[in-house]
Amino acid sequence: MALTVGIIGLPQAGKTTLFNALTRSQAPVAGFSTGTVQANRAIVNVPDERVDRLAEIFLPKKKTYATVEFVDVAGMANVEGERRESLSAEFLGHVRVADALAIVVRCFQNASIPHPLGAVNARRDVDDLLTTLIITDLTTVEKRLERSTKASKNGDKKLIAEVEFLQRIQHELGQGTPASRLTFTDQERAILDDLFLLTMKPRLYVANVSEGTLAAAGDLLARMTLGTTDVASLVAQAQDELHDVAEVGAQAIADHAEVIAVSAKLEAELNELTPDEASEYLASLDLPQLGADRVIQAGYRLLDLITFLTAGEDEVRAWTVHAGARAPVAAGKIHTDIERGFIRAEVVRFEDLAAAGGFAGVREKGQLRLEGKEYIVQDGDVAHFRFNVTKS
Repeated sequence: MALTVGIIGLPQAGKTTLFNALTRSQAPVAGFSTGTVQANRAIVNVPDERVDRLAEIFLPKKKTYATVEFVDVAGMANVEGERRESLSAEFLGHVRVADALAIVVRCFQNASIPHPLGAVNARRDVDDLLTTLIITDLTTVEKRLERSTKASKNGDKKLIAEVEFLQRIQHELGQGTPASRLTFTDQERAILDDLFLLTMKPRLYVANVSEGTLAAAGDLLARMTLGTTDVASLVAQAQDELHDVAEVGAQAIADHAEVIAVSAKLEAELNELTPDEASEYLASLDLPQLGADRVIQAGYRLLDLITFLTAGEDEVRAWTVHAGARAPVAAGKIHTDIERGFIRAEVVRFEDLAAAGGFAGVREKGQLRLEGKEYIVQDGDVAHFRFNVTKS
């Protein structure tokens, strides 16, 4: 499964600059209107040193990383003082299929890049963006409610229950509550799956800061998310650009969302360097990872995803599954026949395989295990699946 992340935000927030940094693309940086059908798309490999190490051991014909698709969508512009409206159908067509939303919030100051609402104010921008998402979901729910209400007049109990549920969601959205803050039964979730509500999608807040503030912003968000200091006091104490960062962090905590600080401008500049040069420059700033890598990692955490690996002379490959997946489900990521005819899995930890230098070594050490259908796959497992499909 490939993770799809929709990148959204106000115009001039740095969405496309971040997209270019994440994907090493050259998409034009410009503010698009909300009604445009234009979107930038790219699929990128998930950096994984485990794939590289296994390739050194097995010398495969090819190596395949897990992938992430990024979709950079038009700026969600609202003119201050005007009535907010739901997003266009064209816009929704790009983001409804996304597994998660990366909401880019501008925190940097730059007089040469005008803010669409006049001045940088992260709290206002986050409220504006969430309100637009909520209004869009409210429009979606009201359309479904209208159809279901008409259909329920025949007395169908299932449809009557659906109408009652939709009325509850309509009320909560109308009060400004994102759908993600509500609780649902399994039956209600089945209805939600058909609605593709934007406020149900896991959210990653990306505070786009200036290069000089990046290290301090990262430290501040770490303190906020660790929970060792009162969030409200951190917001109150932070000044200038860091105050905007703190506001973004506070919203993320309230939403039980992920939050990171990046400097999209710095990321774009690093793309012009060789990997070694970029690493050296990051080290000089006391920043161990590119923002692009941290966005991907945050996306995996948001969706509770893990990676298992397969290795051999033909291919070394990373596969993505949800945490808690049992061995047959993981096998089905490779091929449905393997899941259907699953017999057992031969499993070894990546660290053990890398240390032993191959399967022969882990067998000698007794580190290769046989696991059955109830085995829960762990991040970093290297697996080989035995299966048998009887033809009828």
